[in-house]
Amino acid sequence: MGNASISVTQPVFFIPHGAGPCFFMDWQPADTWNNMAKFLKSIPNRLPERPKAILIISAHWQMSEFSITAGEQPELIYDYYGFPEHTYQLTYPACGAPILADRISQLFTDVGITNEKNTTRGFDHGTFIPLKLIYPEADIPVVQLSLRNNLDPKAHLATGQALASLRKDGVLIIGSGMSFHNMRGYGDARFTAPSERFDEWLTNTVETANLDKRLSALTNWSKAPHALDSHLLGAEEHLLPLMITVGAAGSDVGRKIYSEQVLKTQISAFQFG
Repeated sequence: MGNASISVTQPVFFIPHGAGPCFFMDWQPADTWNNMAKFLKSIPNRLPERPKAILIISAHWQMSEFSITAGEQPELIYDYYGFPEHTYQLTYPACGAPILADRISQLFTDVGITNEKNTTRGFDHGTFIPLKLIYPEADIPVVQLSLRNNLDPKAHLATGQALASLRKDGVLIIGSGMSFHNMRGYGDARFTAPSERFDEWLTNTVETANLDKRLSALTNWSKAPHALDSHLLGAEEHLLPLMITVGAAGSDVGRKIYSEQVLKTQISAFQFG
């Protein structure tokens, strides 16, 4: 009986969300996204208990200030183009969590991070596509957090640090992006080795036990081997959710829990805690 009130600290994840609605349509080759989908479906098994709510940071929402979905029943934003018609009928009827949104806003305000709550913003595909695999029942409340459009790594690390206390209250924090995201590189064998080098650096960095070294390396990510082959400078929005997850992880060391060559590039996921 007493266990119900004991808080369990949730881990933090940085996950790939694929390409548009890739998991819910035919692709060539047919098995391109199978292993990534299998990984995403496995995430609930990695948790100490079912989350009370999910806070997800999507690469597909950038605002001048950090913004938080605060609606009670956010709609879906089908922000992908040229895909089969049925992929624009996908559903994910998870409710929002306005009280959690209020708390996140207050956590930011307490440390001087300017933010705003948005009661009309829906969930974009960086949120609802992976969540359809992770929690297909859509029965856990979800809040989505934007990136800040200056894409400053230090600011995003600090934002994650402000969120860290949510973990012990059962909130699952997920950064949804791609560890490699250069549209010109997908499907091009010339990018295979560069993507592997960057992935090796990224893995070594998140697995660094010394927190100051980890934060310093990520702040200067653009100097990493083949960083700018993996994420074009000024378009590194798919890497930035990692900064927030690392910040929220605190002293918890990361580990690589999924890695695969997809579209001739190395793609990985990381767990902290």
